[in-house]
Order: sequence, then structure tokens, then C-alpha cells
Amino acid sequence: MEISENFRHVLETYLEPVRLYHALGVVCVIYVGMLLTRLMQRRKTLKAAFEQFPGPPGHWLLGNTNEFQQDGTDLEKIITFGENYPYAFPLWFGPDISILNIHHPAYVKTILSSTEPKDDIAYRFLTTWIGEGLLVSAGQRWFRHRRLLTPGFHYDILKPYVKIMSDSAKIMLDKWETYAKTQESFELFQHVSLMTLDSIMKCAFSCESNCQTESGTNKYIKAVYDLCDLVNLRFRVFLYHIDFIFHLSPHGYMYRRACRIAHEHTEEVIRKRKEVLTKEKEQNLSQKKRNLDFLDILLCARDEQQQGLSDEDIRAEVDTFMFEGHDTTASGLAWILYALACNPEHQQKCRVEIQQALEGKDSIEWEDLSKIPYTTMCIKESLRLYPPVPGMARKLTKPMTFFDGRTVPEGCIVGTSVYGIHRNATVWENPNVFDPLRFLPENTAKRSPHAFVPFSAGPRNCIGQNFAMNEMKVGTMMTLKKYILIQDPDHVPKMIPRLVLRSINGVNIKIKLVEN
Repeated sequence: MEISENFRHVLETYLEPVRLYHALGVVCVIYVGMLLTRLMQRRKTLKAAFEQFPGPPGHWLLGNTNEFQQDGTDLEKIITFGENYPYAFPLWFGPDISILNIHHPAYVKTILSSTEPKDDIAYRFLTTWIGEGLLVSAGQRWFRHRRLLTPGFHYDILKPYVKIMSDSAKIMLDKWETYAKTQESFELFQHVSLMTLDSIMKCAFSCESNCQTESGTNKYIKAVYDLCDLVNLRFRVFLYHIDFIFHLSPHGYMYRRACRIAHEHTEEVIRKRKEVLTKEKEQNLSQKKRNLDFLDILLCARDEQQQGLSDEDIRAEVDTFMFEGHDTTASGLAWILYALACNPEHQQKCRVEIQQALEGKDSIEWEDLSKIPYTTMCIKESLRLYPPVPGMARKLTKPMTFFDGRTVPEGCIVGTSVYGIHRNATVWENPNVFDPLRFLPENTAKRSPHAFVPFSAGPRNCIGQNFAMNEMKVGTMMTLKKYILIQDPDHVPKMIPRLVLRSINGVNIKIKLVEN
């Protein structure tokens, strides 16, 4: 009885509303104090780690975040910083996140020659969307998946895709005839995105999407746009790095909704293919009636122990390739067409070369892709000026020493500014000038192979780069065969780095039909 009275007295004393609020306040103060202490300790550690690398000064709390206003000038600031801080410089995004930004081939060679994993900040925000596919996975998981997926990009697999890409491009170009008649300006990116999505669906997944002919906005493409913007926003807003805060925010709700749309799209593709494979197996049919594609490789891949990919692994790789296979290629092709519109003399040389290669044909075949050396140089020059993926980052699992003796400790994040390398004036003469002759064999031989890395380099380079280059060649050839591209001086694009290179005001051109 006495124990019961004492217990009730304790409850009445400490659970009075005022005393309870005081106790909660003390707990909050202690938690915030611990959080700040941890932040300051990490900041101190990072400052020591990057002591050998001077960089632009930043706010103690916001870092260099306020330098980047998302107004179309952010990438030029990277170039300016690079001129003041050769090879590499740290950028701060909040009080305890610092990334060493490298922008010279000599430094890039060291990081891209390694198998270091992608960073665990920005790329972590992608995993709820694309899972742990090749883009973000690490270690043995990445190595196993890379080995299992490589056969899906053999040239025997890629060859039949060229005709499919050509047909998809033709659908897009036929829709442009209205713009050719009126010669009004129009935005490229949305059209090219639909075309590359159509191609990836037909080539990699043998799925007739009809996305180019459907009316209204494509839900999947809209979801991808939203997801790219939201991942970028989450990286820039320090509080959104905390999962539960982002989850409870309106942006978190938008992200989950867009993820659901993207996942429904890929799950439908996988479900339909499994039904086809089951039917083929039941009827003892082979692949003779259709070409083996990327999804077939995924579903049938086996390692040395005859173990295949799990359902979760398959969806992650489909989500990854669905996004990377259409969005990065769309960015590349949209900027290629824009660059050629701005450089009519090079555009005309490409057109003459393409007309000679095709010899009057309306479609493109595998063999035609090797007959356009000048056009290929123009494509590469556009990829230099407008890299589809403007940057990437790795997290070091061990110390890394660069050619000049400076060392970055384990645990640090090293970012590769592809845009910064491609416009580095110490590497490229007149870096802002469109000059395809830079890619003549004799000129390429004089440069570091790491001066031009639109598809990354080394063991973790882009597994689908041949697929992407083929599609950009096909799209360029088909477009220049039919249309003359004209720059629109009233709509100058303002480049903005997202997961891929975009423009905040669109990529606009005018066109007119080629006179035969």
C-alpha cells in the first residue's frame, strides 16, 4: 500500500502539465545540443580533410548553397570557381556536407579509374525510386549485376534496335510538320523525351507504348520530371536530408506520388513480359518471332551458381534503365539539335554527309551509323558543351592521392564536374566555341582520354553508352534529312543541372522542310 502511494505521488509530481513540458523541453534541448555537437565535429573533420584544397568561402550554416540560385547561371559559377581554384575545390551544402569538386582530367583519371561507390547523400535519395540498380549499387552486388547485364548490350542485341529507333524518330518528325509549315518556335525536350521513351519501350522491353501518339501529357514522363526536380530540391534543402521531415512535407508527398506512377509503369512492363515468357515456355516456343531484348536478359540471367536476379533486383534494373535509357538520351539529343540549329554551317555539312550515307533511303540501318564521321564529331562536340549528366559523385572507402600529391581521406565525397572538365580552358582551346574538329583522330590523340567523359569512364562507366550513341545518331540523321534547324534568338535556353542537363525555360528551335 505504501509503495502504491509513493508511486502515485511520483506520477502526480512529474506528470503535472507544467513539469511535463519542462521535461520535454529539457529533452529537446539535450537532443538539439547533441545534434549540433555532432554537426560541428563533422564540420571540423571535413575542414581538416580538405585543408589542402582552397575553395570559395561559404556561410557557416548554408555553405555555398546560396551561390546557386537555380536561375540558369549555376554551371557558369562552377567554371568561374574552377578558374580560381585549379584541379579541385570544396563546395559546402549545409554545415556538415562538403564535396570536393574536381574539374581536370588528371584528377578525374584517379577517381574514375577506381571502383569507389556512388555517394550516399544525393544518390541515397534515388533509391526509393530506382532501387539499388547499377547506378547506385556498390561492391559485390554492383559487380554481379554488371556482369549479368553486360550481354544485354552486345552489338548483336543492339543491331536490330536501329530500325526501331528510326521508326520512333519518324513518328516524332511527322508530328513536327505543323511547326515546319508555320515556322513557329517550339520546345524540343518534351518531344524528344516521348520519342526516346517510345524507343526504350520498344527496344529494351518489346512493348508498344503508343506514347508519342496518345493525347495529353504522358504520366510517366511527367513523373520523371517531378522526381528529378524533387531529388535536386531535397539535396539543396538541409532539413530535407532528415527522412521523416521530408516524408511529412508536401514535397515528400509529391515524391511518393511520382514514385508510385513510375513503379506502376515498370511493374506493368515486367508483368506483361513474364506472361509472354510463360506462354512461350508452355507452348515450347523460342525467341525466333522476336529479337532478344534487355528484359529477356534480365529475366533469364544466371550467375555461376545458376542464381538469377530477384524480383526486387529486376524492378530496380528496369527502373534504372527506363529512366537512364530515355531521359539522359533525350537530354543529349535535344541539346545536339539545339547546337546544330545554332551552327548552320556545321549542320549543312552533316546533312550532306547523311544524304550521301542514306542514298535516298527513308530509314536507317546498322551499317549506316559508321558512314557519318563528321556528324559523329558534331554529336561529340555537343556532348562536350552540353553533357547530359553534368556531374557525378563517389564516396571514398579508402584514402585517395592525386597526381600532385594531395590526398583526400576515407569517407569524403569526391564530385566530378563533367561540365567543368568539358569547358576547362586549360584543356580545351576556346572551350565555349562549337568546333567538331576537336574530335579528329589526330586531335583526340593529343588529349587525355579523361578530358571527354559524357558517359563517365573506367570500370563504372555507362553500360548503355553504345545504345545511347546509336539513338542520338539515328535521331540526328533522321532529323537533318527532313528538316533545317533554325535558332530562335528570342528563346535562349538557361541551362540547369538536374539528374540530367535541362533548361528552365525550355530548349526552343524553329524548323523548315529540306528542299529536295
